[in-house]
Amino acid sequence: MYSNSYLSNDPLTRKPLPERIPAEKAAPSWEWEINARTESGNRGWKQLLSYRHLLFRMVRKEFLINYQQTVLGPLWIFIQPLLTLLVYVVVFGKLIRVPTSPGVPPVIFYLCGIVLWNFFHESFLMISRTFRENIHVFSKVYFPRLIAPLSVLITQFLRFLIQLLLLALLLLWFVLFEGYRPAPGPLLWMLPLTLLACGLMSLATGLLFAVWTGKYRDLINIVEVGVRLLFFITPVVYPLSAIPPEMQGWMMLNPLTSIFETFRACLLGAGEPTFSGLAYPLLFLVMTLPFALHLFNRQGSRLIDIV
Repeated sequence: MYSNSYLSNDPLTRKPLPERIPAEKAAPSWEWEINARTESGNRGWKQLLSYRHLLFRMVRKEFLINYQQTVLGPLWIFIQPLLTLLVYVVVFGKLIRVPTSPGVPPVIFYLCGIVLWNFFHESFLMISRTFRENIHVFSKVYFPRLIAPLSVLITQFLRFLIQLLLLALLLLWFVLFEGYRPAPGPLLWMLPLTLLACGLMSLATGLLFAVWTGKYRDLINIVEVGVRLLFFITPVVYPLSAIPPEMQGWMMLNPLTSIFETFRACLLGAGEPTFSGLAYPLLFLVMTLPFALHLFNRQGSRLIDIV
């Protein structure tokens, strides 16, 4: 109801009627909306960017939780590969006498494979357990589920960089006191591409198995056994040249084979790195990574009630 001043017939005293606001304009603009749709595409990546502070906090938590309440703390980052190196030198170098690349000290050759394998192995296993390890968080608060595997990947990459420093120090020792002269390959620029391929390989395969192990818990046992078998068909403690020529074609079906061979070739010059050697792993990633991201995003909210 309007007052008489609005309804007066006198044009001098009559006031203009207040302008009505359309209903669609009067509705409040919401900043957040909870619905059943899964974020994907550009909106999904924008949402991840908005949660970058949570990602950094989870990386810090993942990095610290492994060394809290331990005697040696972060020193285990160096001790673990050194103990593994000692076992490899004794078992594969002295007992089994597995050949390594000519001109490369076995210690350097083994450690080169150890640090890269640790990066892939730990990233893949921890990402494949995403729903089992984070269900208590996923069921209580919302955030993009991809934050959890990304935090694992970044944490393991930081550990890899620290262990790579150990490799550099050991390599410097052999250069100064043992007369070793490494000859890095001419395509040294491929090293970052190789590390990127290794990290994305662990992310893509880990996301796939995270969904499958979330649905079927007993698959985690098959995953752990499969990773142990994968170690022996990947040139971690031996070069590809040590394999009979008729078997090398089968070895190349493993996308990690080219990644490990290129990594050692770029650092030590053991072999000839070629861009075509990385073509197969990159093609494998182009086919698997988008599918893994799509499957993980679609199934992430549905698995909360199953796990």
